[in-house]
Amino acid sequence: MLTTANYVIYLVLSVFTVAYISSTLNRDGRTFLTEGFEGDNNLAYAIARLLMAGVYLVSLGFVLLRMRTRVQVDSFEEMLVYQAEGLGLVLLVLGVGHFFSVNVVLRIARRGLGMYTRAGLK
Repeated sequence: MLTTANYVIYLVLSVFTVAYISSTLNRDGRTFLTEGFEGDNNLAYAIARLLMAGVYLVSLGFVLLRMRTRVQVDSFEEMLVYQAEGLGLVLLVLGVGHFFSVNVVLRIARRGLGMYTRAGLK
């Protein structure tokens, strides 16, 4: 019974963590994106939504893959260790994904919107 409870707790905590961090990064990063894309709110909003979708897909995919069905949890201590390890890995994946996304956005902003304007989209 503890094994089932462990997986349910892990899923709830992981999904909540991913959703909270993703929405916070999306909300707070939109201003940065707007400035990076020369005040184009529509483009910044679209990029922010795409980045958020990517974070959700990678993070939740990792959460689900990390669940090991062969792990038998027999004590509260084992459950805490499993939860801490799992949530720590989820946070690590979110952090790496965030730094990767920021790096990509900074590269796009540094190059300017040359490709964007050449395509006749502005």
